[in-house]
Amino acid sequence: MKKTRHGSCHCGAVRFCADLDLGDGTSRCNCSICAKGRFWKAIVADADFQLLSGQEMLSEYRFGSNSIAHLFCRTCGIKPFGRGRLEELGGTFYAINVACLDDATPEELASAPVAFEDGLNDAWDRVPAETRHL
Repeated sequence: MKKTRHGSCHCGAVRFCADLDLGDGTSRCNCSICAKGRFWKAIVADADFQLLSGQEMLSEYRFGSNSIAHLFCRTCGIKPFGRGRLEELGGTFYAINVACLDDATPEELASAPVAFEDGLNDAWDRVPAETRHL
């Protein structure tokens, strides 16, 4: 069941809320930015996301196809979420950094299903050969 979750960057300058069900699944990707940043995400639709504060504190980084806006706090450097657009996902979506959810318990995080994606090879429907490091 969807639940409104609240999250923030490390310093608290960027705050957001998102309606999501961790039981619906999360994912980890082996693309260069996700692997280096250990980004663990849950995808939510545009309508299920709200930036509460800190718009002016966000820096945007794009690479590769430039299709994803990787958003970082200018003060602490944490990436609380990214934003993209894919018609297969209903248009605009947000990739919430699960580790930035302030009100998810360790037990809820531990029980959230994790799917692994081979973003390094643009084969999002495939599991990478090695996932232990993700």
